[in-house]
Amino acid sequence: MSTQPVVAAVDGSDDSLRALEWALDAAHRREAPLRVAHVRQYALWGRPDAAPAGLPAAEDDPVLGLVRGRLEGRTGLPAVDFVALDGAPGAVLPELGATAQLLVLGSRGRGGFSSLLLGSNSLAAARDAECPVVVVPRPGRDTGTSAEGAGSAEGAGAGPGVVVGVNVDSPDEATLAFAFREAALRGAGLRVLAAYPWPPQTWMLPGEVPAPQIDQSAVEHETRVLADGFLVPHRTRHPEVTAEIRVLPGDTAGHLVAASEGAGLVVVGRHRRRLLAPARMMGSVTQAVLLHAASPVVVVPPAPPEE
Repeated sequence: MSTQPVVAAVDGSDDSLRALEWALDAAHRREAPLRVAHVRQYALWGRPDAAPAGLPAAEDDPVLGLVRGRLEGRTGLPAVDFVALDGAPGAVLPELGATAQLLVLGSRGRGGFSSLLLGSNSLAAARDAECPVVVVPRPGRDTGTSAEGAGSAEGAGAGPGVVVGVNVDSPDEATLAFAFREAALRGAGLRVLAAYPWPPQTWMLPGEVPAPQIDQSAVEHETRVLADGFLVPHRTRHPEVTAEIRVLPGDTAGHLVAASEGAGLVVVGRHRRRLLAPARMMGSVTQAVLLHAASPVVVVPPAPPEE
């Protein structure tokens, strides 16, 4: 049993209650405790040194009371504790990841515009938290894509499979490791999508000679060989996981969104901090998948750089 909890962020909305159910299942699979957290914004308009009058104690928090009632009478629950925190959710939620093995949120909360596909708090947590962050979308989300070419996300074993993207130019070991472990926990198959840009973009100045024509089959073969090599250590650690590589031309984000139809989880990575870009960044592919995927999406922070 892991001592680090799975944290479910709730605010009483239907989206957060769906995230709670996902977090319960994740805690059960990991034999981990569950922490239910509600970040209250009451203190935002008060003085920093004084709490607003009438602020309920944690045990009297109505949102946490709703969750307690929802869980009452259920059997087989993991150890559950409840915390109420005050402050800006976009800042407090990422901090919860410092002591969690997983942070789970709904795609939207109670505030903001109902037409938005992803709330600002979920976006901030996925970008800034130190642990993997799962964003659970609303059911029936239309991805606007076709799964043709990406294949079904079902794999060997029980339940919908796990989908992960691999960038053969700069593979993220933390993302691959999470995807394999999650597939093992679920007893499900893993689909690894490796996309390559096609058709290639060429720019020529006046008078330049066109470059030799590129053989697409050769590019596809080289992409497959590289992707297969990156999977070797993870297959060794998880021989029970059936991992299938799909090499596809074109847009990585589009293929991942298409593959999310019928998937149990899509795993994506977050950009590593760079010298000239020290702020945390998710990347365009990760943000597009968060906005449009039909299945839950987990954003995995990069592994710490080696000394």
